[in-house]
Amino acid sequence: MTLVPKREYAVLLAGDLIVFTVSLWTTLALRYVEVPSAELFWTHLIPFSILFAAWVGIFFLAGLYARHTRLFRSKLASTILYTQVINLCIAALFFFVIPAFGLAPKTILVLYLVVSFALIFGWRVAMFPHLRTARRLKGVLVASGPDARMLAEEVASDARYPFSFEYVIDTKEAPSHEVIQRACRVAEEDDVTFLVVDFSDRAVAAALPIIYDASFHKHRFALLDAADLYQEVFEREPLSLINYEWVLGNVSASRIYDVVKRSIDIIVASIAGILSLILYPFIIAAIRLDDGGPIFITQERVGKFREPIRVVKFRSMSGNDEGEYGEHGKTKLVVTRVGKWLRILRLDELPQLWNIVRGDLSLVGPRPELPALVAHYDARIPYYNARYLVAPGLTGWAQIRHDRHPHHGADIAETKEKLSYDLYYLKHRSLFLDLFIMLQTIRIVFTARGS
Repeated sequence: MTLVPKREYAVLLAGDLIVFTVSLWTTLALRYVEVPSAELFWTHLIPFSILFAAWVGIFFLAGLYARHTRLFRSKLASTILYTQVINLCIAALFFFVIPAFGLAPKTILVLYLVVSFALIFGWRVAMFPHLRTARRLKGVLVASGPDARMLAEEVASDARYPFSFEYVIDTKEAPSHEVIQRACRVAEEDDVTFLVVDFSDRAVAAALPIIYDASFHKHRFALLDAADLYQEVFEREPLSLINYEWVLGNVSASRIYDVVKRSIDIIVASIAGILSLILYPFIIAAIRLDDGGPIFITQERVGKFREPIRVVKFRSMSGNDEGEYGEHGKTKLVVTRVGKWLRILRLDELPQLWNIVRGDLSLVGPRPELPALVAHYDARIPYYNARYLVAPGLTGWAQIRHDRHPHHGADIAETKEKLSYDLYYLKHRSLFLDLFIMLQTIRIVFTARGS
């Protein structure tokens, strides 16, 4: 039983394609001030259908098919606007490069930008939120800890979820026998259709046999793992709801995946590395003119299975950060003027493409950390070593999802949150997820979201 419906993405995609088509018909009607004939409409729809596929790809890169949080919806208008501007630029280039269609629709493209923006925004803001089922499934959460509380607060604060928690049983506050009694009553109540529990909790384990028997008296009932629902909602793993058995059982991957991923790493990094050499003279000149210091820095990082690796980067700070931060936990180095832009555009990391070719790094994986930081976090954060079961990456799930990475300093709280994204990647890693991460990284670079 899935409580966060995957059909949402299919509905969004189908709705976007319909809106693209309706926008084209409306644009033609406005352009010629009459109802467009079938011949006129089909003449334009055939080439525009090719563009629709490209435009869906741009929507994907812009995050318009990602989770719809309140923050994202607050930026929906600007996101749709700039994606449609990009789409129209693609369309103009398309008709210029391929004149075989016999169209040069300059006025139509301008009109289409206005019409499509209005209709897409109306579809996604006014119509789509009301397509979900009006009746929300009722359930109960039986768990404790900060992640359980966060899950309960998230579901309670957003009416878009197709389910709700009638109440929460905190196993740390309620005695074991009370947990058993309340869980049994829940399993027998007709209007409660699911129970979300922490299977690693002893109080829950004692109640499971009784819940199992009681559930057969219900027409519809599901028993869900709190950790699974948490990762489905937040796209990261709840550190307080998992254990070492969970980590060891969820970090395996197929041999075929490893071989294909390594092949992709070599091919992509080799091509990108050769092409990037064109930029080296300009970057070197900029660093020299800025402060006259060294061009490159070499750092030791921790690689797969905790093997030491040496990575090369263009220098972006006043010195070489070795991870020795002292009692205050922050470096005394500063980012240079050129270094600021190298970081925003990720140009400082171009030399690491050769680390990927050598096999020290992968295109996608957990961030490679400095040895001093690894020793600091190992002693304070459970499961931190799990990151080193795979090769570290130039980009990764945590890098695109967690914006508060403690750059050039030690921060236990933020690193714990970053680890929750790394564990999510370890559990779900696949070629599709790797491709998604790389495409989102490209979007981040081109929107200048600095590191």
